[in-house]
Amino acid sequence: MAYIDFTSAHDQLLAPAPRHDPVPAGAPASASSASEPASQLSALEWSVVAIARDDRLSSLRAPSRLSVAMGGLFGSRHNPRLADPQLEALRRMAVLSWHHGYTVPTSALTAFTDAGYTMAQYETMLASIAAARVARKQA
Repeated sequence: MAYIDFTSAHDQLLAPAPRHDPVPAGAPASASSASEPASQLSALEWSVVAIARDDRLSSLRAPSRLSVAMGGLFGSRHNPRLADPQLEALRRMAVLSWHHGYTVPTSALTAFTDAGYTMAQYETMLASIAAARVARKQA
């Protein structure tokens, strides 16, 4: 879909200058203006969502003292938590979405948006996860 300017030349002279240039619908997210939040995730963020598919719900909780002691005795186990707080918030939301679909706690959604993600990004991620869950059940 292309942008068509329907204003006349006279109206353009009287109107204040626009804050941003219109972006075609097929343009990449980097071409959009900063005032409009993007609904897309980066390649790194999509890889976090894909990796979270195999994470258990127990990965969302801090390890218990017994778990830490057993790890010291028998060798440490893999820590799925990410060092970047924003990516960790995405991983936590993705783990919940893989296991519970659209039924996630409000506190988790608040933490997700507090990390800098938008509701549009959340909906995009959920649509992708829902499609993958349906495809997995059909296979």
